[in-house]
Amino acid sequence: MPGPSESVGREVRNATPRLRAGKWRGSRAVRGLGHITGHINHIKERHMGHGGDVITELTTDHQEVEELFTNIEELPAGDRQRKVYADQVTMELVRHSVAEEAYLYPAVRELVPGGDALADKELEDHAEAEQTMKDMENYEADDPQFDMLVGKLMTEIRTHIRDEENNLFPRLREACSPEMLNELGDKVRQAKKTAPTRPHPSAPDKPPANKILAPGAGLVDRMRDALSGRGKES
Repeated sequence: MPGPSESVGREVRNATPRLRAGKWRGSRAVRGLGHITGHINHIKERHMGHGGDVITELTTDHQEVEELFTNIEELPAGDRQRKVYADQVTMELVRHSVAEEAYLYPAVRELVPGGDALADKELEDHAEAEQTMKDMENYEADDPQFDMLVGKLMTEIRTHIRDEENNLFPRLREACSPEMLNELGDKVRQAKKTAPTRPHPSAPDKPPANKILAPGAGLVDRMRDALSGRGKES
C-alpha cells in the first residue's frame, strides 16, 4: 500500500500538467482541484490526530517534533534532507500552534488560576517561533543562515515544550475534569485537520478571528504543499 507521500505525489503529478497546460478549465478545473484537495485532506487526517485527552494529544505532538529535530541533528550540515525535515517540523508546529491558540489557551484563561499570564507567555513563544520559521523559508539547507535559524528554532521550541509540560499542563489537569480534557482533545484534533501548514506571523492568534480565518489559510497552504511537494521525502 502506498504511503501518504506517494499517494499525494501521484495525485499532484497527474493533475499538475493538466492545470498548467490549461486542459482543465472552468468547472472542470474546480472539480479537479477539489478532488486533489479532498484526497490530500483524507490522507492528512489519518496522520494528524493521536487520540486521548488534550494533554496526551499535545504531548505526542511534542514528541513527534523532537524526533524530527533529532533527524536534522543527525545529518551533516548542507544535507538537503535537513530542509525536508525542517519543512515537516514547520508543518507540524504550525498546525499544533493554531490548535492550541484556538482552544487550549482560551481554556487556560478561563479555568486555570493565573491563566491569562500563562496564556500570554505561550503566545509570545509562538510568535517568536513563527517568525523564525518564516525566516527559515528563505534559505536552503546549504546556506549557513539556514543552520543558524534551525538551531534557533530548536532552542525556542524545546524551551516552550518544557514550560508547557512542566508548568501549564499540570495546572490545566488540576483545573479540569477528565471529561473537559477529553473534549478539548477532540477540539484540538479537529482544528489541526484544517489548520495552516505555513507560518503566518501577522495572522490573529486569539478567538474569534483565528477560528474564522485559519481554515481558509489552511486550504491554501495544503494546496501549495501538494503542488510543490513541500515536506515530502525526495
